[in-house]
Amino acid sequence: MKRILQIMTLLLFAAPALAQTGHLKGKVLDNSQDPLIGVTVMVVGTEKGAITDIDGSFNISGLPAGTAVVRLSFVGFKTVEITTTIEPKKTTLLEDITLYEGNEILQDVVVTGSRVNAFSREQTAYVAKLPLKDLENTQVYSTITSDLLESQTVTSFEDALKNATGVDKLWTSTGRGGDGAGYYSLRGFSVQPQLVNGMPGLTNGTINAANIERIEVIKGPSATLFGNSVGSYGGIINVVTKKPFVGRGGSVNYTTGSFGLNQLTLDYNTALDSEEDVYFRINTSYLTKGSFQDAGFRETFFIAPSLSYRVNNRLSFNFYGEITEATQTNPTMLFLNRAAPSEAGSLEELGYNNELSFTSNHLTLSNPTSNFRAEANYKLSDNWTSQTLVSTSHTTTDGYYSYLYDYGILGGNTFTRFISKQNAQTNTFDIQQNFTGDFLLGGMRHRVLIGLDYLASRYVDNSSGYAFYGNVRPNGEAIADNPFTPAVETGSFPLTTAAVDAALAAQGHGSTSVKREVLSSYISDVVNITPRFSAMASLRFDRFEDKGNLEGVGGYDQFTLSPKFGLLYQPVADKLSIFANYQNSFNNVAPALVGDPNSGPQSLKVFDPEQANQLEFGVKANLLDYRLNATLSYYDITVSDVVMTDPSDPFNRIQEGEVVSSGFELEVNANPIDGLNLRATFADNDSETTNTDNANIAGRRPLGAGPEKVYSFWASYRTHKGLGVGAGFNGASERATINYAATGNFILPEYTIANASVFYEVSKFRIALKVNNLFNKQYYSGWTTITPQEPRAFLASFKYSF
Repeated sequence: MKRILQIMTLLLFAAPALAQTGHLKGKVLDNSQDPLIGVTVMVVGTEKGAITDIDGSFNISGLPAGTAVVRLSFVGFKTVEITTTIEPKKTTLLEDITLYEGNEILQDVVVTGSRVNAFSREQTAYVAKLPLKDLENTQVYSTITSDLLESQTVTSFEDALKNATGVDKLWTSTGRGGDGAGYYSLRGFSVQPQLVNGMPGLTNGTINAANIERIEVIKGPSATLFGNSVGSYGGIINVVTKKPFVGRGGSVNYTTGSFGLNQLTLDYNTALDSEEDVYFRINTSYLTKGSFQDAGFRETFFIAPSLSYRVNNRLSFNFYGEITEATQTNPTMLFLNRAAPSEAGSLEELGYNNELSFTSNHLTLSNPTSNFRAEANYKLSDNWTSQTLVSTSHTTTDGYYSYLYDYGILGGNTFTRFISKQNAQTNTFDIQQNFTGDFLLGGMRHRVLIGLDYLASRYVDNSSGYAFYGNVRPNGEAIADNPFTPAVETGSFPLTTAAVDAALAAQGHGSTSVKREVLSSYISDVVNITPRFSAMASLRFDRFEDKGNLEGVGGYDQFTLSPKFGLLYQPVADKLSIFANYQNSFNNVAPALVGDPNSGPQSLKVFDPEQANQLEFGVKANLLDYRLNATLSYYDITVSDVVMTDPSDPFNRIQEGEVVSSGFELEVNANPIDGLNLRATFADNDSETTNTDNANIAGRRPLGAGPEKVYSFWASYRTHKGLGVGAGFNGASERATINYAATGNFILPEYTIANASVFYEVSKFRIALKVNNLFNKQYYSGWTTITPQEPRAFLASFKYSF
């Protein structure tokens, strides 16, 4: 009886409390009244929230009675707050809520728990400069999400890009002036990462992976919307950084590992006012790492503050900055002879001991970099939005850069070492004004972009010349020096700054200045002819001006039109798309002096811009309640009007070359069961130089095309108790790092690199162990060069979220 009385008493006291809670239901739609999936719905001041399902619906229970503020946030759409009343024991129904498309601010909301298909992303506002879903976009792009990077314990940008479909590293970041960032092959052409949050963001070194929200590799010639200064004919690499989100929180992460790796990162986000209209986020990281070789290191510190201010429902401002201080030894590169055959035609014949660096930790390069971006967004009406963007970037190279070159005449696979004292700067300034509209006209939906873009860049180089600094053999065999430029005492080449400075004293310093301006306008329209059939048409007008040297000599200007078209049909709405596109890009070509300077006056020859045109078609799928995301495409790119040396006259330049690059790409992201995420990529590229009388390159694969086949796979599984494992691989077929008729081929072998991890997540903690290059395979990258890659490495990561 006593037990029954206790239970009845408990129920009597609990009943009033239960009576004070209610339910909230609703449905979220976009501007075209289609359901929005994955919208974050939060009740302000509580820990209650939900994510909209496939019908755009949400249901939140256990809410305290009274007034409630409901906040709805979704990437590419304006955040909305709705005030409602929760009644006890009743369900409050919010009528269909419409979110209007906007910009990617206050959107990356922290959500507890795993989301479906964490290795893919359904929408971005950058690729088309319009908030299009992937299934609505006629262009192909590959997204590397932060979830994927965390599952792989990624600490470098190079490792992050191994997940991109069809991307392979050509050239490790050297840090030298003008082109010090890494180079990658993409659809048969070389490309550098030069786009940050959709705006120019240059670097002379590596990009810090700790501040990456995701990486978007935009495929194909893309000058119509982005111009030709931030990409290549193969595509563009856009780095999307972490931005303020609605809420408070952050994390601290420490990673340690082989070769002296130590990285400490801090990420913190908070509101700066009681109304929660101003949010501030800061990311900072400090990294040190040695080398698997006998010398070499990298030390990096960066800090990235960002601020978002929502003035009202129409006007908002955003600011982003990243300041990086980096010091490193430049990686060892063996440059092969581009004019005559090398003594060795393979790594076996070369006998390379890749543990030798042929440098010293005294010879360092400093690469301070800063990028700043500000934007103002104003909703002119329910159909039109204005966006003003301003960005600046500044990069500096200061220090010693060395490389090894094979003249092919010294015997014994002897390479000659050259060293330069770098002193160079690059500055950019970019301002864009975009107007985006979403309206009905003639019974059809139009999503329109109208934009103006002004980009100014200046490169100043006061570096020294290159001094001869001894000869070496890749196998480390001692040799008698054979200097042909006696800058220092024969046989004495200590790798110290004092000795190197003595050798450089006779070289002097150059004085190069390149200033360029680009003024562009563009327009794009995505028209829904029917709800399932759409067309895209875009056009860019580009005026390029090179100011010449410091005295204004050698300047030129060019005008270019760049079109883009696309068609897309969805046989199954929001699940399956069939698409085709035509895309264009171009490259401004400077005039050249032609004629034999020894027999008469030279003349200035003017060229038209090179043109690249792509035809592509394929299919995109988002099936099984968004658990399966896949893209399969075939492309054909033709570059015409390529400028090259006249085979009949070495003092003349002709514009007759053509490069053809074609292939197919497949990317699959899947979440077959809860906790299991899979990603697989495969790309096959056929590239050839055609339509030229230059026998040295005719019919050959361009060196910047990289390997023909590139592939990757990663699987991550997390149990409901927080224990998880990950495993995968990435690899490429063999590639020719030298491929000329005059030199023959030097082939770098194929490789497949396996990686594995184990992790444990509980509450606010995450612990991960990772092994890169599990089977300790030797492999190399190269672009007329040979660069050894890192052997087996162990990593341990400890993360605390708050």
